[in-house]
Amino acid sequence: MSEEKKDTQNEELEETLEELNEEAEADAQAVDNELDLLQNELTTLKDKYARVHADFENIKKRLEREKYTAVEYANEKFAKDIIPVIDSLEGALKSVATDGDKAELFDKLKEGIELTHKQFLTSLEKHGVTMVSHDEPFDPNIHNAIQSTDSDEVESGQIVQTFQTGYKYKERPLREAMVVVAN
Repeated sequence: MSEEKKDTQNEELEETLEELNEEAEADAQAVDNELDLLQNELTTLKDKYARVHADFENIKKRLEREKYTAVEYANEKFAKDIIPVIDSLEGALKSVATDGDKAELFDKLKEGIELTHKQFLTSLEKHGVTMVSHDEPFDPNIHNAIQSTDSDEVESGQIVQTFQTGYKYKERPLREAMVVVAN
């Protein structure tokens, strides 16, 4: 091969090599750009994750405080409804301290106690506490038969007399009624 041909081939090879180097540098630059974009996106996502996680923790702590507060003050409405009953009892005690006719004083005291009792039951009912009815048929879930007696007036197994009133909170018994049941 001639020297001229070799030089031409060398030049062509050098040009090809130069083109390949330029393409490789362009590809490397593109890869570097892509890598920078991905690193920036990763940093942004990590930041968003950290913020969301911090928000979640703050919400969790706030809900825990609210739950604690709700439990702590759950009986506040009940207590507010009982205060007027206490006022009525205090009024009854003040009325006893006055001088007057004993029969009239007794009647007023009896009326005050009846009104206070009614007020107490109303407050309890407002909060889901109800009396076990004396007219209900015997139910071992809400009645406690403490005695049985012979009776011609009611059927066997029916309630004849109530010794102590029972109470329910919604449908759950708080205290069973103590009753006498017919044989």
